[in-house]
Amino acid sequence: MFRNYLKIAWRSLWKEKTFTFLNVFGLSVAFGAAILLSIYSLFELSFNKFHEHGDNIFQVYHTEYTPKGPEAGVANPLPFANALKEEVPGVEKITRFNGGGVLASIGENQVRLQSAFVDPEFFSIFTFPVLKGDKNPVSGKSEIALTEKAARILFGDEEALGKNVDIFIDEQEVPFTVTSIIKNIPQESNISFDIALNFKSQSHHAYGRNIGRWDNSNHEVYMQLAEGISPTQFEKSTRDFSKLHYADAFINAKRDGAQPGENGQYIQQRLLSVKDLNFVKIENGLAAPNRTYPYLILGIAFLILFIASINFINMNIAKSSQRLREIGMRKTLGARKTQLFFQFWGESILVFLGAMFLGLLIAYLLLEPFQSLFNTRASYENVISFRNIISFISAVAFITFIAGGYPAMLLSKLGTLKALKGKINLNGGNRVRNTLIVVQFSIAILLISGTLVLWNQLQYMQNKDLGFNKEQVISFPLNGKKDDFRAMQLLRNELNDTPGIKSITAANNILGIGKDHNTTTSIMGFEHKGKVVKTNLLMVDHDYPETVGLELLSGRSFKKSYPSDSLSIVINEAMAKELNEKDILNSSIILDDSIRYSIIGIVKDYNFQSMDKEIEPLTLFLKPLWNLRYAFVSVAPQNLTNSFNDVKNAWNKIEPNAEFMGSFLDENIDRTLERERNMTTMITSGSVIAIILSCVGLFAISLLVVSQRRKEIGIRKVVGASASRITVMLTSDFLKLVGIAFLIATPIAWFFSDKWLQGYPYRMDLNIWIFISAGVLAFIIAILTISFRTIRAAIQNPVKSLRTE
Repeated sequence: MFRNYLKIAWRSLWKEKTFTFLNVFGLSVAFGAAILLSIYSLFELSFNKFHEHGDNIFQVYHTEYTPKGPEAGVANPLPFANALKEEVPGVEKITRFNGGGVLASIGENQVRLQSAFVDPEFFSIFTFPVLKGDKNPVSGKSEIALTEKAARILFGDEEALGKNVDIFIDEQEVPFTVTSIIKNIPQESNISFDIALNFKSQSHHAYGRNIGRWDNSNHEVYMQLAEGISPTQFEKSTRDFSKLHYADAFINAKRDGAQPGENGQYIQQRLLSVKDLNFVKIENGLAAPNRTYPYLILGIAFLILFIASINFINMNIAKSSQRLREIGMRKTLGARKTQLFFQFWGESILVFLGAMFLGLLIAYLLLEPFQSLFNTRASYENVISFRNIISFISAVAFITFIAGGYPAMLLSKLGTLKALKGKINLNGGNRVRNTLIVVQFSIAILLISGTLVLWNQLQYMQNKDLGFNKEQVISFPLNGKKDDFRAMQLLRNELNDTPGIKSITAANNILGIGKDHNTTTSIMGFEHKGKVVKTNLLMVDHDYPETVGLELLSGRSFKKSYPSDSLSIVINEAMAKELNEKDILNSSIILDDSIRYSIIGIVKDYNFQSMDKEIEPLTLFLKPLWNLRYAFVSVAPQNLTNSFNDVKNAWNKIEPNAEFMGSFLDENIDRTLERERNMTTMITSGSVIAIILSCVGLFAISLLVVSQRRKEIGIRKVVGASASRITVMLTSDFLKLVGIAFLIATPIAWFFSDKWLQGYPYRMDLNIWIFISAGVLAFIIAILTISFRTIRAAIQNPVKSLRTE
């Protein structure tokens, strides 16, 4: 019997080649797209879940209640971790963590590696397995642990254990011994490094000068919570700890008018699960996990499958009139409803299985282009698990049962006599078909609207005036062995007479995200006229405002002819408002209780941080002898490529063993918008696929409608109806459905678009024309899809239409 079902199913599908092809094409494209999008989404959702004690590992952060409202921070002072473990119950293990980049060298082999300065307990908290050597890495101050990848980079095929590596710290090469080889860090990890070092091995600036100090915070803290202790219990038990160690901050906050949090706290220690690190969004001083983005992508995958399933249902319902006599004859010969149901459902299963395997093949072939397009490391290996495989099989079975079972049930329930006469009331089927088309195009219009909003917001952010010259300034890290001051002197000498080079400077932070992907934030609080003022710090060389193109509103910039500028500062507008001085250029601030800095200039506010933040107070200090870390070169607009190559060649001459990681500032800004760009591209891709699938379904339905109304078309032509009138008649019903879909989708799209834009302090103006454009585009696509067949039917010779079949 089963073999007979297969034979009949195959014959039926082969007989209707066009509809079989459209069904298989639509479903296979939908499966392929859904699989790729699901891989991406599941990869994003899998971050940090590989740690054995993941449920009990937390990042410690704090909420500080200030006169401006609650603010969240993750930086902690040096004594914080040990004091927390000793004084607050519930800490099983704790570690400090400071990431960044270090310059490692073996002879002439010089490599920049991603570093992690950690306490030895780090490796007993997190699951980063040791493959060779000491099972307790970085126990000693002169010990280092390398990942497999880093060991291969430094030593090739040689054994790395026991070998020495020189690390550039405090302007000198410090020897370290490789005592452990660690398994490569999983791609789905927010904590990533190539080389691990003991926390005490940091530079004097980062570690030595901060021993015992609670007034300087510069690293993150992670801890493993003891069994039986909840995060809420632990946070509650830290209140006395905060009052003791941050007593001055409590007094200052109360004096300045800050409103305390619950239970009168001005600083509240909090815990963020390591599993939520990839989804953190700060709201009202709290780190709340926000998984909207991966679930949105998963939702798009579902919608694409849903649209393809609607096509399948619509086509099978519409084709039911062509199989009425077959059903009637089989019922007359004794076929039961269940047999007919399984026969028709079996045809659906064949189509779905074929489409699923084709979809898997499409996903496999397109995985690498998909990874490149969306800059993701997601792959099958990242998401294959027993649970995910079962979920996939269950989803396919469910879709097959619903999309294939519903039309099969309708066909199997037909009465014998009506079926034999070839007549059936299709009004109910038409209502279902029309409803599904409306739903289908509502989804398509919703996705088109979302795409247009995303593109407009991305364009707005890319073209926004950030307050500095981003097109003609090259930036690169000073990643060589020479100290930064000496390197900058040599760079100026090399480029002194080079055409196209306008000015050169340096700073201890980058604008945007450079090729080294490192960014830092330095914030300082100080007393000023009876209140605490907080400002971002930026250490700069001479000519910084001029080189990056900052607009000077009043006063002057730093000048080499003024030695006193070493005790002068330039501030932005936000900082000037914070100080609230009547004569700001005759004012000063006092730091470290004794050093007075005079304010000599005010620059216009500029986006020195990412564009999802309001512009904060900023203070520029002239510190050319500091570790400034990044060079900036302003170049003439002519021959930008030649100027870039000149800078690259100059740096390669100064530091021949250091990689040149230069880029224009507009490239750096583009990197900060990577998430928005990926989201826009992904939703655009989903919209295109949704529209294509909707058109496939609409085209198939138009073929069937034209076929069913062939005699009506012939009669109308005989009595004088024009081809244009018949075309309008055939298309108007479908366009009404698209119009209804537009009315349904537009308010939904507006609501969600407006809500999404609220997350950006700098955003485009939402207007109705975006949504009207989405509707017009849907109408045009629908007209082009339908008219292909309807015009052909309208101009056909009526004799053919009226001829008896």
